[in-house]
Amino acid sequence: MNLLPGLPLPPILTQPMLFAAVPASGPTTGGNIVLLIGFNLSGATSVTFGGTPATILSQDPSGILLTVVAPPHAAGTVPVVVTTPAGASTQVNYTYVAPPVPPLPTVIALTPPSGPTTGGTPFTIVGTNLTGASVTFNGAPATNVNVIGGVLLTGVTPAGAAGNATVQVTTPAGSVTVPGGFTYVAPPPPTVTALTPVTGPIAGGTPFVITGSNLTGASVTFGGTPATNVVVTANGTVLVGLTPPGASGNATVQVTTPAGSATVPGGFTYA
Repeated sequence: MNLLPGLPLPPILTQPMLFAAVPASGPTTGGNIVLLIGFNLSGATSVTFGGTPATILSQDPSGILLTVVAPPHAAGTVPVVVTTPAGASTQVNYTYVAPPVPPLPTVIALTPPSGPTTGGTPFTIVGTNLTGASVTFNGAPATNVNVIGGVLLTGVTPAGAAGNATVQVTTPAGSVTVPGGFTYVAPPPPTVTALTPVTGPIAGGTPFVITGSNLTGASVTFGGTPATNVVVTANGTVLVGLTPPGASGNATVQVTTPAGSATVPGGFTYA
């Protein structure tokens, strides 16, 4: 009965009802679109998943469909509730699924187990679950790291101090330490057995040959002045170059590598 003739009756508000959520599950990170199906859903003011508000994307004027973006939530089954001016709906369940935990990497072997302190040693690590791995030697990253089939990892060692270094393999799932680590060995200092010729003009430019061992990476000075065009053979036993200009008399000849220095017996005489 209308107690106020001439005025329209207020609308009858009907409680919303939910029947289904499609899909009924999704990732714990949320962000996926969920279609809610029910009755009287039009005019929805909020949608919650386990009490956490979802983002409403669209509403069906007929009140049957409601599209939302699921919010993040811990793993498990939670109630989904739609609220309209008529009140809260019946609930449907939605299950949050945690992503699978990737397995931790394992290491079986590292070869070779040692190399020079200068780095640059190619190495191979055999293990499992190595996909996406990086490798450090005492915290310094290895270079040129490549993983094959998740079981084989290759790379090049960084430079390091003499002694044993902790080798750690890290993937998105976690880290593992290589048993035994890697031993950095200081390269032996250079040795010199002969210089030919032993004399030359003060103007310099005399081709010379120095024989010895461990000469890789060497530089040479004559009386403190660097020789030019210095080249060392691949096996580190022969060094050639051109003498610099010098003062008349005997000059000390010194060969220097990253591992140390050696003085040529007898030196070189500038005539």
